[in-house]
Amino acid sequence: MEPLIVMTVFLSFFCTYLTLPFWIKKAKQIGLLWEDMNKPRREKNVAGSGGIIVVIGAIIGIFMYIAIQAFYFKSSDGISIQLFAMTSTILLVAGVGLIDDLFGWKKGGLSKRSRIILVMLSAIPLMIINAGESTMLGMDFGILFPLVIIPLGVVGATTTFNFLAGFNGLEARQGIILLSAIGIVTYLTGNSWLTVVALCLVASLLAFYIFNANPAKVFPGDTLTYAIGASFACIAILGNVEKIAIFFFIPYLLETILKLRGGLKKQSFGKPNEDGSLEMPYEKIYGLEHLAIYILKKIKPSKKVYENDVVSLINLFQIIIIIIGFVLFIKF
Repeated sequence: MEPLIVMTVFLSFFCTYLTLPFWIKKAKQIGLLWEDMNKPRREKNVAGSGGIIVVIGAIIGIFMYIAIQAFYFKSSDGISIQLFAMTSTILLVAGVGLIDDLFGWKKGGLSKRSRIILVMLSAIPLMIINAGESTMLGMDFGILFPLVIIPLGVVGATTTFNFLAGFNGLEARQGIILLSAIGIVTYLTGNSWLTVVALCLVASLLAFYIFNANPAKVFPGDTLTYAIGASFACIAILGNVEKIAIFFFIPYLLETILKLRGGLKKQSFGKPNEDGSLEMPYEKIYGLEHLAIYILKKIKPSKKVYENDVVSLINLFQIIIIIIGFVLFIKF
């Protein structure tokens, strides 16, 4: 990879890393503070909606990549148009997430219908450039691909990525794992420009994780979960790697099924004890987070399950799914 292109990845990292402390300070000043729901006292002292800084950091890196392609490599292959369409969709989806954050999740945020409609409208930039290829799973969808498949893909990835959340570092680590994996896929399939996009997002998430690791100083909010889900969908569509992308998303499909079991009303959080360990919040399992607590309590000699344990087990499951996906779909 050209050193100039590597610079775009570092730019994303440092933009996020250097800006987040100011966001955290400002959030505290204006009262944009959320409770850490997996802590015993659940104090309202963690800065919210830090995901917007992650998105901005990644987008700045991607814009630098576009500039390098235009001015240094004199590229005129149409990739810039696709990149602008992608970044437009990511920014629009992040905007929807920010609105949802500001409305407050405890008060219901945006209605489910409003959320789906707004995210679907955010897919318009990809739709109008007829992104990707209309053939998928052996079927040629023709005009239905940009009109139906693309918005459904963006909505599906955006909303389901948002379900598996609520633990310090979980969303950031899952985003790093998934985007790294899809970045490798696009590199192996000859779409290295999408690999750069994935790396910019990963770099920005790594910077964010420094502040989001347990105990978190800042929470991502729907701003980040929506944007990462949409980014994953955009990369899969533009790289024509939808099949393996869907396979990578198996944990989120399972999470959706479990959330539907609870009528989309059960929260992902654990029930914190005074020593910081977690108990099952419900008698039944309504999310992979609950399943992780249940499994860990069965296998750990101490029977004590902590927040980091839950996140690590979910990450491990995601990595196993990704490895299986590479074995099944990628011919080395």
